[in-house]
Amino acid sequence: MSTTIQNNQSLGVPSFAEDAKLRRERPTGPVPEIAKGPEVPAEGYAMEELADGVFWLGDGSYQSMFVVTGEGVVAVDAPPTLGHNILRAIGRVTTKPVTHVVYSHHHSDHCGAMSIFPDNARRYAQRATAQRLEFLADPDRPLPTDVFDESLTIDAGDHTLELAYPGPNHSEGNSFIHLPNQRVLMLVDVIFPGWVPFSNISLSAFVPGVLHLHETTLRYDFDHLVTGHVTRPGTPEDVRVQLEYLTDLRTTAEAALSSVDLSSTMAGVDMSNAWAVFRAYLDAVAAATTDELVPRWKDRLGGADVFTLPNAWAMAESLRLDLNSLGPFGTRP
Repeated sequence: MSTTIQNNQSLGVPSFAEDAKLRRERPTGPVPEIAKGPEVPAEGYAMEELADGVFWLGDGSYQSMFVVTGEGVVAVDAPPTLGHNILRAIGRVTTKPVTHVVYSHHHSDHCGAMSIFPDNARRYAQRATAQRLEFLADPDRPLPTDVFDESLTIDAGDHTLELAYPGPNHSEGNSFIHLPNQRVLMLVDVIFPGWVPFSNISLSAFVPGVLHLHETTLRYDFDHLVTGHVTRPGTPEDVRVQLEYLTDLRTTAEAALSSVDLSSTMAGVDMSNAWAVFRAYLDAVAAATTDELVPRWKDRLGGADVFTLPNAWAMAESLRLDLNSLGPFGTRP
């Protein structure tokens, strides 16, 4: 037993490491077939040509995209887990150089290897993304040369990429990349084909924007969706199914905000500890929501039993803070 655990126990504080260990060891449900993608070969990545010159790359968790045009290669994002495999994949299909680089948003798990691309490539980002990159000053995420506010079109040889910012969602600056002629759309960290969203609704900055973005996505004409995660490209049906899950999550969480019994929830809670009071309430709301949702979704989306609880917590907080659904903590009469 570590010194930290011993010290915590001697102070009467439970061991958080032991709690985490118990969660890790708890069995998880089987992954449904819809959540499974192509086998990742020994090279460490799978590659698929989605449409003429448009290639999807995936490593079983992260995804990126590149487009081979008549003039060169347009690369969109560079997850570090794919890293130089992106260049190896490009080299398998063309000898043309990378001439354009697009940031979907600023997060390093998707763009932390952008420095692998040539220094003379033009780099594109939405203004909020560019501002965050400038503030972070990360040499592995070079600053964009071209910045846009609402939209920008890249005409690269025989391919057109339309960049569009729909407003705050997963992060400020997170944008669509659309190839209308090839019917391919890229939107990162919002849709998770075959899976529930990552923990806390993918740590999104503005949950109402994420919900609205599903409807915006369905207004595009596309056959293939590159999502940044997880095992395979997505489809319009994946967007519809995840919207159904998030709508169910919202409706159930909103009901739980008012239906959780405060007297039984607060029994045994130190009422002088304000954070303990709120934790007890929010944990109870999330747990009640999760108990309802998991049986409905465990066979439809991967990870429903893993991340619905933190997703419910995030949804409840968004309902409270963004949408003024405050349950028993609303305005006093």
